[in-house]
Amino acid sequence: MGGMTESTESMPDWEKRFRAPRVSLPDWAEDAPDRSLFISNATGTYELYAWDRATGAQRQVTDRPNGTTDGVLTPDGQWIWWFSDTDGDEFGVWLRQPFGGGADGERADEPAAPGLEPSYPAGLVLGRDGTAVIGRSTDEEGSTVHVVRPGAAPEEIYRHRESAGVGDLSHDGSLIAIEHTEHGDAMHSAVRVVRRDGTAVAELDDTKGGTEELGLSVMGFAPVAGDTRLLIGHQRRGRWEPMVWDPLTGRETALAIDLPGDVGADWFPDGSALLIDHSHQARGELWRYDLGSGELTRIETPAGTISGASARPDGAVEFLWSSAEQPPRVRSTSGRTVLDPPGFTAPVSVAVGDAWVDGPGGRVHALVQKPAGEGPFPTVFDIHGGPTWHDSDAFAAGPAAWVDHGFAVVRVNYRGSTGYGRAWTDALKHRVGLIELEDIAAVREWAVASGLADPERLVLAGGSWGGYLTLLGLGTQPEAWAVGLAAVPVADYVTAYHDEMEALKAMDRTLLGGTPEEVPERFRASSPLTYVDEVRAPVYISAGVNDPRCPIRQIDNYVERLERRGAPHEVYRYDAGHGSLVVEERIKQLRLEIEFAERHLAPRPGSPNGTASASASPRGSAPAAVPGTASAPTAPRG
Repeated sequence: MGGMTESTESMPDWEKRFRAPRVSLPDWAEDAPDRSLFISNATGTYELYAWDRATGAQRQVTDRPNGTTDGVLTPDGQWIWWFSDTDGDEFGVWLRQPFGGGADGERADEPAAPGLEPSYPAGLVLGRDGTAVIGRSTDEEGSTVHVVRPGAAPEEIYRHRESAGVGDLSHDGSLIAIEHTEHGDAMHSAVRVVRRDGTAVAELDDTKGGTEELGLSVMGFAPVAGDTRLLIGHQRRGRWEPMVWDPLTGRETALAIDLPGDVGADWFPDGSALLIDHSHQARGELWRYDLGSGELTRIETPAGTISGASARPDGAVEFLWSSAEQPPRVRSTSGRTVLDPPGFTAPVSVAVGDAWVDGPGGRVHALVQKPAGEGPFPTVFDIHGGPTWHDSDAFAAGPAAWVDHGFAVVRVNYRGSTGYGRAWTDALKHRVGLIELEDIAAVREWAVASGLADPERLVLAGGSWGGYLTLLGLGTQPEAWAVGLAAVPVADYVTAYHDEMEALKAMDRTLLGGTPEEVPERFRASSPLTYVDEVRAPVYISAGVNDPRCPIRQIDNYVERLERRGAPHEVYRYDAGHGSLVVEERIKQLRLEIEFAERHLAPRPGSPNGTASASASPRGSAPAAVPGTASAPTAPRG
């Protein structure tokens, strides 16, 4: 890695953490493992990069004002497919370009699937014969799956009004795995395997025949010629764990993986073993499971979070690791350096501690970071999005910035979070938002009683679902919070439902038990707009004008109500979607948030500005997860 320049040496640490170049875990072409694709913010915007491991050559693949993160390599490594939307609205088409670029390495993008109209993406898998299987979602059509053969028009093989997406394609390209929610429960998918013409081969559905709601997920076909085994994630024992299913024979093979948390899995390249990703109590670890002997062997990794892992053909395992204290790095069990970003390294932050608090639905896990000195501190409750997500012991520039400015930071893995078993994740149905806030309130009471948090200087903050919980909390717990900071939130649940993408409509129907017309009382009880006149704390809201997940109109409705009663508030609108992939924009947003909090918090004894001393005023919250550092499966809203 390179050293810091004079300009970075004078930069405050919190800004360095955002600006420090970082890279995602490289994906590699199955049949050409020296050809890789990764994401980096090296230019100040997150974009896709091609990397030839044999020569060391790297090339920037995409260059767009609002960044690009969705890309896939063909199995032979000859082509890169990437998704092109408009200013972060997530609605677009797939383009492709040669791995080496066009003439003289120039970008040479072309339509990857001519004939397919723009849509929201719902999965993409690429076959060895040039065939692509593309999942799409639109408000008009619902979910569709198309097979695109070289030189031929796209062929639709699946359509349904409910949510569905492409899971994987078998090694020989003859079988396609589709995750679907035709039963109407968007939180629990079933799996159907079909042939290329859409003919059904087999169905696996754990939502039928029992009283429990159980989901399935596609983890991938065996990467071996002639092998039709499919790795499936299931919840039959109260958590996510893998099993092996052969859709041609119907045989299911349970796996003896006795680990306490959620278990994800991927294949080793020869199909003889599985790479196990175990997430438990906000930390991650890796294991190797031998399918022949059933032996489970731990792969040594540092304590912290594994944000992605891949087994290479030589048996080495590459993984992206970080902790709350240490910035992310791509590591390998071989001991070799895999991929270092150029430039300076992000400064370290403070380690995270654990708090377990008795809540109305069981023990609630919270992660705590605090500055030096004695409390009580002004404290930010930084609420994660999703809701099917969880905060973990992973490096995050936003919380670290608050700590640098003298704030304690508390992150709560409320009911609805992943990583604590199926019952915990599924607990928030019908009383959506209110259940999560009960857990947050229990942790807030602990934080004050323990001497960590100053009860007069509590900040409720979050992005996406966390922004929604922030606005809902300010209205339903108005005496508890001194300031609210909501990024890309749901503010008016009814209007949000009518304006959001179709997949989120399905999720909201599942969470609340119907549409706003069918269960108006539930939407009313769970909508921040219902309680806006009770809000007493100053409110800061940031919103992307092209956001399809938490659309701008419903935020404007909420802001209009604040304005009508003269409630103190500020609104920042930016020209992107559900968060930003531009580093300077993230810094700007966090700086605005911290300045707003410092301006409105009660003065701290002995401090003229109301908070602990700070060398600079921050900006830049990142409502969307930084590519390559996510700690949980992709969330509905994020």
